[in-house]
Amino acid sequence: MIVGVPRETKQHEYRVGMLPAGVESLTRAGHRVLVEQGAGLGSGIADAEYATAGAALTDPSAIWATADLVVKVKEPQAAELTQLRAGQVVFTYFHFAADRALTEAVIASGATAVAYETLREANGKLPLLTPMSEVAGRMSIQEGAKCLERPQHGRGILLGGVPGVAPAVVVILGGGVVGSNAAKVAAGFGAHVTVLDINLDRLRYLDETLPGNVTTLFSDRYTIRDELARADLVIGAALIPGARAPVLIERADLARMQAGAVFVDVAIDQGGSAETSRPTNHDVPTYVVDGIVHYCVANIPGAVACTSSYALCNATLPYALKLANLGLPAAARQSRAFAEAVNVHEGRLTNAAVAQAFDMSWSAYVP
Repeated sequence: MIVGVPRETKQHEYRVGMLPAGVESLTRAGHRVLVEQGAGLGSGIADAEYATAGAALTDPSAIWATADLVVKVKEPQAAELTQLRAGQVVFTYFHFAADRALTEAVIASGATAVAYETLREANGKLPLLTPMSEVAGRMSIQEGAKCLERPQHGRGILLGGVPGVAPAVVVILGGGVVGSNAAKVAAGFGAHVTVLDINLDRLRYLDETLPGNVTTLFSDRYTIRDELARADLVIGAALIPGARAPVLIERADLARMQAGAVFVDVAIDQGGSAETSRPTNHDVPTYVVDGIVHYCVANIPGAVACTSSYALCNATLPYALKLANLGLPAAARQSRAFAEAVNVHEGRLTNAAVAQAFDMSWSAYVP
């Protein structure tokens, strides 16, 4: 099989879809790997390392024209969408439920979209979403702490406080991978942290494993509004796999918050957790609505690409190898995880959550 690894073209996206170690594994298995020149530079990986591992260095048009399997990080951008073709499998993050135009373009191309974020194992875990959720959760506190500074239009609050001055109050909406990682880092800074979730078993687990300066609360509209009024920093971390993120903060709720409070919406790539959320980028990461600083960068882990690329590719390589070795139909027959990851197949939508988001017809992928 011909496997292609293009350079990411999303603004300020420095990650790469495959490491030299992955190239070596694929070439040893008898596959041909095409890597776009410069694809790894943003993650500190030189072209020579890919060439030594067995890759053929080329340009993006050759990759899109010849690769049977394209392995990426982010969804195809506008110029790439025009190069998708029938019979091609693209293995990357898509987050279709937040982008109807992307969904329709991929359907029209005839290509098959295998989405990292919906590849779910029998134990219910999302192994390809987890590593970037870990990075994004930890970075949400790092970025939120910076946004709390007065020059960034924040309240001028130091996250951990100092002796004699109270620490910041951090409220995290969602206790999954993003939320738990955010809580660990915020607690380590010394902040007063509250995690809200609708899963009582998850709250029990977090209560047992997180430090003493973390409180857990059951999430409902009343409690969310109450916590927003006290918060200096709010993290949007709620997830419905493959579907649009639930809107937990309405525009009217911002009036309850303290002027200069910060909202970091990690769920923005799935549509966002607030009515006032809209995607931003690393050039201009924030905007202010009703006195509340919104940080809504849609590819947060891309800023720490040297860490993120290795964390992501460590998780994706075994699945990319199986796709290359077996082909999608056989891989999906062998593992239900692959079947669930197929969001679009040869001109038809195959994911129920995406179909519900846009009121579109769909049918399950049957290998």
